[in-house]
Amino acid sequence: MRIALIFLLASIFGAKAAAQSPQQEPINVMPMPANVQVGSGGLAIDGAFSVELEGAKDARLDRGAARFIANISRETGIPLSAAVAVHRGGEARLSRDVQKMVKKESRETGTAIRADIVPVGIATLTVYIQQAAKPVPELGEDEGYTLDVTPSRATLTATNTLGALHGLETFLQLVQSTPAGFAAPAVHIEDKPRFPWRGLMIDVSRHFIPIDVIKRNVDAMAAVKLNVLHLHLSDDQGFRVESKEFPKLQEMGSDGNYFTQAEIRDLVEYAADRGIRIVPEFDMPGHATSWFTGYPELSSGPGPYSIARTWGVFDAAMDPTREETYKFLERFIGEMSELFPDRFFHMGGDEVNGKQWDANPKIQAFMRAHGFKNNEALQQYFTDRVQKIVARRRKLTVGWDEILVPGMSKDIVIQSWRGQASLAEAAKQGYRGLLSSGYYLDSMAPAAQYYAVEPTSGDAASLSGDEKSRILGGEACAWAEFLTPENIDSRLWPRTAAIAERFWSPAETQDAEGMYRRLASVSWRLEWLRVTHKSSYVAMLGRMAGTDDVAALRVLGDAVRPVDLGTRQRTARAAGVPATSTMPLNRLVDAAPPESEAANDFTRAVNALAAANFKDAALEAQIRLQLTSWRDNDALLQPILARSALLNELAPVSQALGSLGAAGLQALDYLDKGEKAPDAWKTEALGMIDQAKKPQADLFIVVAPAVEMLVNASIGAAPPAAQAPAKP
Repeated sequence: MRIALIFLLASIFGAKAAAQSPQQEPINVMPMPANVQVGSGGLAIDGAFSVELEGAKDARLDRGAARFIANISRETGIPLSAAVAVHRGGEARLSRDVQKMVKKESRETGTAIRADIVPVGIATLTVYIQQAAKPVPELGEDEGYTLDVTPSRATLTATNTLGALHGLETFLQLVQSTPAGFAAPAVHIEDKPRFPWRGLMIDVSRHFIPIDVIKRNVDAMAAVKLNVLHLHLSDDQGFRVESKEFPKLQEMGSDGNYFTQAEIRDLVEYAADRGIRIVPEFDMPGHATSWFTGYPELSSGPGPYSIARTWGVFDAAMDPTREETYKFLERFIGEMSELFPDRFFHMGGDEVNGKQWDANPKIQAFMRAHGFKNNEALQQYFTDRVQKIVARRRKLTVGWDEILVPGMSKDIVIQSWRGQASLAEAAKQGYRGLLSSGYYLDSMAPAAQYYAVEPTSGDAASLSGDEKSRILGGEACAWAEFLTPENIDSRLWPRTAAIAERFWSPAETQDAEGMYRRLASVSWRLEWLRVTHKSSYVAMLGRMAGTDDVAALRVLGDAVRPVDLGTRQRTARAAGVPATSTMPLNRLVDAAPPESEAANDFTRAVNALAAANFKDAALEAQIRLQLTSWRDNDALLQPILARSALLNELAPVSQALGSLGAAGLQALDYLDKGEKAPDAWKTEALGMIDQAKKPQADLFIVVAPAVEMLVNASIGAAPPAAQAPAKP
C-alpha cells in the first residue's frame, strides 16, 4: 500500500523563477541541528511548491503537513490551496478524513484551503516515515530526522511521525526571503534531540490561563521542538480542572475559571498532533488550599478554607494519617489518569512547612505510633502511598525534589527546582530526574543566562555515564503570580527558545551571539503562529497611554526590564500593599519585555567602541543617536505620564533615563576631545548612575551599566567587561 498526501501552493507567477541561494552563512534555525552541512544554491519556495507524504500512514502527519503548508503560505503571503490524493491499488480517491482535516486547518489557521485529487510524483518536498508514532507520544520515542535540500527538491526522512514533524519545523525555519523570492538553502541535516524530556511548565492556578492561550503556546513549543507541556493545575489560589467525581473541587476552588474535561481532551489531542505530551500536576500534600474549600475533611487543620488571594507558602496541608484521604485520592487520581493519558503524573510535593501537622494531636499520635521522627518522614509516608495509587493506574510519579528521600520507589522522577545538587544526588541514588533550577522564567533573566545553564554540569558533571543517562532533560517554568492571558506570551517567548536549544542541541552548541542572531529570527516567526509576545506589548502601552501614539512610552519601555518575582513581592509588602491574585496587572512592569533588545544592541555597540579605543566614528554615531533619543524622550513623555494614573509612577524612571542619555553624550564629548572629565562631573554622573541602577516602579533601567562604561572611560578608569549579552 502506498499512501500519498499532496499539497500544492496556487501559483501566482506566470513562470517559475529560478531560485537564488540565501546568504551563505550558518543557517537561521533554532534549535541548532546536531549536524549541518551547507551546500550551494537554494530551493525555490513559490507557487509550484508541493509536499508529498510516503511510507507509513499516520493521520497526524497528514494534519502536520497541512499546518506546514498553511504556515508557509502565511509567512510568505503566497495564496494557498491544498490538494490531497490517497492511492490504493492504483485508484486515486479522496480521503474523507483528509477532507475533514483540511477544512479544520482552514478554520483554525484562517487560510483558504481547498481539497482536490491531484497526480502523485510531482512533489518538491517528499516526506517519508517508516512507521507511525504511538497514538499518544511517549518518552523515548525516536525523534530524529534527516533533511536534504537541493536546488531542485527536498527529502525529509524519519523513523516515525515525531521526527517528521520536527523536520517540517526545521524546513519552515529555513525559508528565507532572497532577491529572487523565497527560498530554502541547500543543506544536509542529520538531527536528533540530546534529551528526551524537553518541557515547559505553565502555572494556570495562581492566574488562570484559558485554553486558546495554551494552544497557541503549544504551537510555539512545537516550533522549537519542546515536547512536554507540564500544566500546574492546582495550588492554593485555584483548582483548574473539572472533576465529575468531586465537583466541589472546581465549583468552590476555581472562581469559575477551570478547564472542562472536554477542553482537556481536546487539548491533549491538539498537543499530541504536534508531538507534545501533557503532564498534569496536582500539588499535594501542601499548596492545596483550593482543594479544601470544597473538601475541608482532607486537611490537617480545622478550617474553614477559602481560595488564597496572596502568594507564598501556606500552612494548609492534607492529612496524611487518615485512610479517607487516600480513598479520595484513589478515586481522584483514577479519574484524572483517564483524562490525561500520559504515563507520567506529577504530584507536586514541594514546600510543606508542617505547621498544621505539628499542631494536630491526632497526627502527632500517628507519628509516634509509626516511629516517624519528623515531618519529613511523615511526608515520605504520604508520598509512598500516593506513588502506589499512581502505579496502580500504570503511571509513574513525578515530584519536586522535596520527595527525594532514601527508600522511595526507583520509578519516581525527581524534578529539581532547588539546584543541580539534588538532581545529581537523585541520579546517584538511581532516580531519573529533570532540571528546572536555572530555568525559572519569572527571574526575568536574559536568554543568555538560561542558555548557559547545562543539565549535566555542576554537581552532575562528575556523574558516571549511567548516572548521567538518568537525567532526562529539563523544563522551563512559568509561575503565574504576575501572568495574565495578555502578557504570558511575552514572559515565555522568545527566551524559552534558548532553553529549548539547550535541551535539544549538542552540548557543544554554546555560542551566545549565534544564539541571539537565531533567536531574533525565531521571535518574529512566532508571531506568525499567533503568539502575541510582540503585539500585546504595544497594545498594553496603548492602554496605559490612552492613545495609539506610544512612541515615547516605548522608548522608555524598551530601555527597562521588570524586576524578578521575589523582588516585586518584597517591594509590595514593604509598601504595605501585598500583591494579590485580584490586583490588576496593567502597569509597565507587566508589559515591558523581560529582556531589552535595545539595551543589548546598545551595550554591544559600547563594548565594540571600547575595543576600538573609542576611535570608530560610525559606532560612535550610532551610540550618540541612541543616547540623544533617551536624553530627549523625557520631555516628550512627561505630559503623557501626567495624564494617566497607570503611568505617573514612571516619572522618575523617565527622568533617570534622560539623565543617563545626557551623561553618556557628555562622556563621549570628553573622549572625542581627549580630555579627562572633571572630578566634580565624575562624582555627579556616577552618583546619578548608581541611583539609576536601583529599581523604580519595579523596573530596572538596563542601559545604565553601558552608560557607566562610557563615563568610566571618560575619567580614565579601566573599561569593565561586557555588561550584557552581546547581540550580533
